[in-house]
Amino acid sequence: MDIKLQADEFALIRRWVEEICGISVDDRKAYLIENRLAGLVAENRCASFGEFYQKFKNSCPPALRERIIDQMTTNETLWFRDTHPFTIFREILLPSYCQEIAAGARRSIRVWSSACSTGQEPYSLAMLLLEAMRNNNQLKRGMIDILASDISDSALAQARSGCYDKIAVNRGLPPEYRSRYFSDEKRLWHVAPEVKELVRFEKFNLQDSFARLGSFDIIFCRNVAIYFAEKFKRELFAKYARILNRAGILFLGSSESISLYSNEYDMLEHNKGIYYRVRK
Repeated sequence: MDIKLQADEFALIRRWVEEICGISVDDRKAYLIENRLAGLVAENRCASFGEFYQKFKNSCPPALRERIIDQMTTNETLWFRDTHPFTIFREILLPSYCQEIAAGARRSIRVWSSACSTGQEPYSLAMLLLEAMRNNNQLKRGMIDILASDISDSALAQARSGCYDKIAVNRGLPPEYRSRYFSDEKRLWHVAPEVKELVRFEKFNLQDSFARLGSFDIIFCRNVAIYFAEKFKRELFAKYARILNRAGILFLGSSESISLYSNEYDMLEHNKGIYYRVRK
């Protein structure tokens, strides 16, 4: 059955999707909802998107809610994506933190990968930290805390497994890191235990309160805010500012900017890469 999304249904479903996961679907992209959710409409024996909405809007089973989230979220990622944030992390932030540790002015490094998808971003950070430990005996495993979160159950399951096929493992991963931090087992590449041990994964909706998460030195929120409505972007960047430590750093995607949504950050640049420091 070919189920089409009507204009009046689009308005209802779009608002519902935004309530569930914060994703705002542009007026010109009704096809995204139609393409991604038509299968769920049919599976639930609904003849139209409108019937699907009326049936589940006020009593959506958790399993169906998760299916909607998984269908609507874009889990596109790769190792060391865009390179600039990782260059800044390695060349600017880590040396500064290590100096503070050596001087007794810092006891830990807390990082949040707040839309970690299938895990490549936090694992990339973990590998850089392990490299730093090889060259600096002041930096210890117990000082590192990388929280990686996502709203998608399927993405988190992939991330926690630490297993990637040949195509995924070759997307952005330097060969020397693959040989050092991965093992090839039955056509799947497995992240080494020493990398996995530095990262803890947690399901988290960015619309929820950040209070229980504690504070962070660095937050990565890359290539996700572009999917949110302007009001939510302002709220999100304000929430990040509140949980960043003094001089804490926020990374956005290469096509994203904070200037229209917050005045709580200073924009910095290193080697053509942009990052943001909270004003505290």
